[in-house]
Amino acid sequence: MKPAIIIVSVIALVLVGISLYLLDANKKLALKADNVEEQRAAIAAELEARIAAVSQEKEDEIARLKGTYDELVLSMQQEIEDGQVTITQLADRLSVSMVDKILFPSGEADITEEGLKVLERVGKILKNTQGKMIRVEGHTDNVPIHPNLQKKFPTNWELSTTRATNVVRFLQEKVGIKGVRLHAVGMSEYHPVASNATTAGRSQNRRIEINLLPEFAGGAPLTDK
Repeated sequence: MKPAIIIVSVIALVLVGISLYLLDANKKLALKADNVEEQRAAIAAELEARIAAVSQEKEDEIARLKGTYDELVLSMQQEIEDGQVTITQLADRLSVSMVDKILFPSGEADITEEGLKVLERVGKILKNTQGKMIRVEGHTDNVPIHPNLQKKFPTNWELSTTRATNVVRFLQEKVGIKGVRLHAVGMSEYHPVASNATTAGRSQNRRIEINLLPEFAGGAPLTDK
């Protein structure tokens, strides 16, 4: 009988040991699950907070840009009424579109004295914006360059690019906007806003657009005005 009792006792001890091990393992698993849930909740809360911060930052940026828009509209009121300037804002982007005759003589790229005054008003307002790139686009209609001017501007590409470059140089050299914020782009005749079939449409297509855009992700911070 004694061997049997010993065997039963050993088995009982083994079962107790297994039970204690399983109980301890279950406790550890429960604690681990709790920790995982706590970590998940913490990550979710942090993500939600970051999304809220980004959303608020974007709302603040749009509100600041609305202030710039209002200032430009007030400064350019007469030109807007005369149909020479159009100012638009879409979320965190703003555009000032000026027909070419307000800035340049016909077929030329040198800015007129009156045009310089207009650009100075616009530039001083844009200079005060923060974290924005200023992209100047030159646009033309689809009428080929007059033969008398083709030595200087072989095509509308050269005319549109030179006009945009001259505007950018003025904004940098005379208004004081840092070059890191400025882009000059010639668009030629390929982005019309009206039909080139009419005189009025061609007049609208010959324009300079000054676009205020968010700085490029991954680019150098635009800390300078």
